[in-house]
Amino acid sequence: MSPSTSSASSARAAAPPERPRRRAVGQVELVAVAILLVLVGGRWLVPLLDHPSLSTWSTIFVAIVVQSTPFLLVGVLLSAVIAALLSDDLLKKVLPTRPVLGVPVAGAAGVALPGCECAAVPIAGSLVRRGVAPAVAMTFLLAAPAINPAVLVSTAVAFPGQPEMVLARFLASLTTAVLVGWWVLSRGDRLPIAQRIAEFGEGMTKREKFVETVRHDFLHASGFLVIGAMLAAAINTFVPRAIVDSVAGQAVLGVVTLALFAFLVALCSESDAFVAASLTAFSDTAKLVFLVVGPAMDVKLASMEAGTFGVPFARQFVPVVILTAMLSAVGVGWWLL
Repeated sequence: MSPSTSSASSARAAAPPERPRRRAVGQVELVAVAILLVLVGGRWLVPLLDHPSLSTWSTIFVAIVVQSTPFLLVGVLLSAVIAALLSDDLLKKVLPTRPVLGVPVAGAAGVALPGCECAAVPIAGSLVRRGVAPAVAMTFLLAAPAINPAVLVSTAVAFPGQPEMVLARFLASLTTAVLVGWWVLSRGDRLPIAQRIAEFGEGMTKREKFVETVRHDFLHASGFLVIGAMLAAAINTFVPRAIVDSVAGQAVLGVVTLALFAFLVALCSESDAFVAASLTAFSDTAKLVFLVVGPAMDVKLASMEAGTFGVPFARQFVPVVILTAMLSAVGVGWWLL
């Protein structure tokens, strides 16, 4: 036996045995724990469930979810069809060669190419990798989830008899996308853009990409919808009316509050109008801020953009988007609402 062989054998012998990997806690375990807690604590939970305030909260929560789920599903299906049948090469071909003109065209393309916020980030990353100007890609990223037909129809249903709210959302969201796109163009090389995440659905067939997009977008968006509906119902039920009225009654504070709410709750754009409509104490302008800021920038989008385009990019991009969305919504709301 050679010295190298004997040394390798002794190293293997000296190495400690590998420990078996611990299985990660999954959904089954979490559901089992939740069921166990309900069974054990049932006698304490039942009296709480009979409380009138909780009954009111559950009624508002269920109403928001039931109203918004069909529109969420329609939006997800449209997004999946676009992802499966239309490639981003098509968008690249129809865009003007000059980025200053490509920015408004990419904003208008958001009407015809609907997509969930989560899907828009990898699409924008793919456009940048394929040679589309970053300003144009970022404009599409902001416009597609905000002004597509599913979003506008859901807004019309959530605000019956208020077509001006639908128009205001369209104009404020499109203005935000175009202004931010031109800002990115003006920054040029001073705005560092990295590419770290592979294209969503890369290597899949059209059928596989459609199914995966529906599964991913619906499960992801419906979870945030439930959280948002719970918080909106809680605000309407448990927060003292005097506090809500005092915040909502101050124009600036009401706008800032709903902008922060939109950023933290991270609702899908196909369902956020129903949550906004339930916040009856706030002005229509403050609700419009909620509807414009949410699809443009929320906590999950900020995280995805930092991972896709780099932290230095997100550090500059995120606050500019939020501020532009707020100012656009306030300006359009003052004009139309």
